[in-house]
Amino acid sequence: MSLQIGQKAPDFTAETTEGKISFHDWIGDSWAVLFSHPKDFTPVCTTELGYMARMKPEFDKRNTKIIGLSVDPVTNHAKWAKDIEETQGTAPNYPMIGDTDLKVAKLYNMLPYETPGSSEGRTAADNATVRTVFVIGPDKNIRLMISYPMTTGRNFDEILRVIDSMQLTARHKVATPVNWKNGEDVIIVPAVTDEEATAKYPQGFKKLKPYLRTVAQPK
Repeated sequence: MSLQIGQKAPDFTAETTEGKISFHDWIGDSWAVLFSHPKDFTPVCTTELGYMARMKPEFDKRNTKIIGLSVDPVTNHAKWAKDIEETQGTAPNYPMIGDTDLKVAKLYNMLPYETPGSSEGRTAADNATVRTVFVIGPDKNIRLMISYPMTTGRNFDEILRVIDSMQLTARHKVATPVNWKNGEDVIIVPAVTDEEATAKYPQGFKKLKPYLRTVAQPK
């Protein structure tokens, strides 16, 4: 069965560069970003891991933990980290899962369940589908999934933008319009009546259509 947004994120235990974890316990009351990689020492992923290390303070501000996964041993991750620091300026400052038995990749539908063997002998091309970003809420439900091709670097600024939107809309009865950025006007959801919106937003709101009403972002 494929994973879907709103479904409980599968729990697992795994070895990481920061010790053994139980995934749901590791998330705790935070949000989490799990982003996967098809192989250690791959060029696009090298740039991604370094960028995420530099962005970590921004995720910390949003009570969001980040964790990487690659279908290689943790010992390889440690060697790769040196290359990442040398070429990108920052080594990973978050845990990296070693998924040598492909358990997590299969659990998250990034590889077919019937895939035989382990990571040994597998190439990046064999694992091309292991390039997905999952955002998981404190309730352990999947809030976002995006899969990328191997030749296209991921836009983690976009992931940060989406987390801003999801955290805002979890607190208020609003939605965010196309290309929204933190601080811009938002949409009042249809479930809120005009009367309720007037009481909630005494500063006023714009009614473009009965179903399309915008208001300044709530604080």
